Amino acid sequence: MNRILIIGCPGSGKSTLSQQLGGILSLPVIHLDRYYWKPNWVPTPKDEWVQFLVDATEQEQWILDGNYTGTLDLRLQHAYAVIFLDMSRYLCIYRIIKRRIQYQGRTRPDLNEDCPEKLDGSFIRWVWNYNKQTRQQVLQRLEGLDSSKRIFVLKNRRDVRELLEQLQKELCT
Repeated sequence: MNRILIIGCPGSGKSTLSQQLGGILSLPVIHLDRYYWKPNWVPTPKDEWVQFLVDATEQEQWILDGNYTGTLDLRLQHAYAVIFLDMSRYLCIYRIIKRRIQYQGRTRPDLNEDCPEKLDGSFIRWVWNYNKQTRQQVLQRLEGLDSSKRIFVLKNRRDVRELLEQLQKELCT
């Protein structure tokens, strides 16, 4: 399992889980937000973004974390395992607010430099409506994947902890 895609609502824990998995499995971690957002929250042009993803997914080993549903199929195609963090909207809202307070005026470690943490009403609404507007599309794409891919749908922190413990046990055997 050396190509892992981690997806889920903002605030679901993608970046934290990818760092933990990277440490356990000794795989390089690619936070997609770090590469999509240029300084001052300027998005990467689409053709440049797609080329970056093509190059990244052709590598032998990686953990990719991030949403970007417009390029999800490309990442799903190359992943050997997919982890969907299907957390409650309340937990995600709590975490994005906590993150805003924690990194106020600073850039998070999983973002490009000069992208200070921000939070606005449209982002909060997007997170709040993720389960209604995006979740089902993601689940449908996961259902359509080849059966050789390992798919994990984690619904709470206990599921995440159990997956990490399971992977550590697999490495030890």
